[in-house]
Amino acid sequence: MRAAIASPALFERLTDDVVASGAETTAVPTPSTGEVLHHLPRSSADDVRDAVARARLAQLAWARAGFAARRRVLLAAHDLILERRELLLDLVQLESGKTRGQAFEEIYQAAGATRYNALAARRVLGARRTRSGVPTITTTRVRYRPKGVAGVITPWNYALSLAAMDVVPALAAGCAVLQKADDQGALTILALRRAFIDAGLPEALWAVVAGPAAEVGEALTDEVDYICFTGSTATGRTIAEKAGRRLVGASLELGGKNALLVLDDVDPVQTAASAAHAAFSAMGQLCVSIERIYVDQKVAAPFQRALIGRLREAKLGSALEYDADYGSLASAAQLERVEAHLADAVAKGATVLVGGRHRPDIGPWFFEPTVLTGVTPDMAVYAEETFGAIACLYLVNGDDEALLAANASDYGLNAAVFTRSPRRARRIADALDAGSVNINEGYRGAFSSIAAPMGGIKQSGLGRRNGEVGLLRFVDPVTISSTTGLLQLPHTASEYRGLVPPLLLLARALKAARRR
Repeated sequence: MRAAIASPALFERLTDDVVASGAETTAVPTPSTGEVLHHLPRSSADDVRDAVARARLAQLAWARAGFAARRRVLLAAHDLILERRELLLDLVQLESGKTRGQAFEEIYQAAGATRYNALAARRVLGARRTRSGVPTITTTRVRYRPKGVAGVITPWNYALSLAAMDVVPALAAGCAVLQKADDQGALTILALRRAFIDAGLPEALWAVVAGPAAEVGEALTDEVDYICFTGSTATGRTIAEKAGRRLVGASLELGGKNALLVLDDVDPVQTAASAAHAAFSAMGQLCVSIERIYVDQKVAAPFQRALIGRLREAKLGSALEYDADYGSLASAAQLERVEAHLADAVAKGATVLVGGRHRPDIGPWFFEPTVLTGVTPDMAVYAEETFGAIACLYLVNGDDEALLAANASDYGLNAAVFTRSPRRARRIADALDAGSVNINEGYRGAFSSIAAPMGGIKQSGLGRRNGEVGLLRFVDPVTISSTTGLLQLPHTASEYRGLVPPLLLLARALKAARRR
């Protein structure tokens, strides 16, 4: 096993960047062994307020610096992310328990998000002329004003990529950021932030706090001008209510119970390989991972054999090299949830096709990738998000039955459809109730498409990250109109009387012009 580049001395240097005035810390374990990895400073509500005050001052200069200056910094940070990839990979693995290959997806995603927002910000957010309501008499221009300080609340499961997808567009738009890091992902976030600071970002512009949600999270949502949250639907509702009371915007990526449809014309072996990765990458601890697999009866037997065989042969581990197929659950709490869902399902009649075992011989929170069949609505795993190590397989008869079953969920974050027919794929994709749909892939196609919006419908959230809409979250449009001086708009009754006929002609002419 290769030695980690990361070290206790590095952990201490990184955690010094947490905004925390007190001496209290939290012991953070590593999933690979359960041993304490480092001690993370705990912030207070006063620390949050102080960080926001400093960020507001830094944001004024950052907004005035303009698109070109911001682009230079962000592109330099992009290069540092790639140069420091081995360190970032170590930190992602040590904090999350995922494999190195699955950790590399985060490096690729973070670099892509940084590059896209650096290059797209001027095009999307630059001031522009728009057609005036009364051409020749008035002109109209739209500019975009940064909202100020954006609050970003990031979970532990994809700390690097999720931070980049929310923090970087805020910076590109001219905002400052106050980020609350989950304890289990704080080192990764702090190392990412350090790359941006070394690229020229003012330190106060991106502040990181850590600590209990009841104190630190509450203070953050009380102070910032826009809120980005990734996490549970229950917490998302609370944040949405607070944002509504304060009349500030929020984008919320929440829970999912994502479906994968296997149509009757697939290659069963190839599709089983993709389904296994889609369900158990990061051990299912991914917002867009697959938890429900609907297989047409015509290919169910060979698909099931291939899926079972692949998962039985899979290697579990968390070495800091590319030698394991699947990693560990991230915590004792995650293990407890998986075991509870499994026990409930089996007690009520579900069958374990493969997996189903805790593997403390590998590490304290390792669990075999598990596929269940015979799952019924009275089981918790049927409709609740497991978020780890369990997928449920259902047999269906035809495309429409698969589609109806997939859409029969309170969630709508991600979905996938596998078929050899592009026409069938597009028809199913257009009818699926999900914010993103992947064809012949589980999640990576849509997840990596940084130029396209990402988010959910139903109970899976509000708003979108990524793409143009991901940048527009962080600005308020301002409409600026001025008179040309060629003519005066009417003020008196007689002036209106004289201008009504030409204005009616103008209205008809504008409609005709739009038709051409």
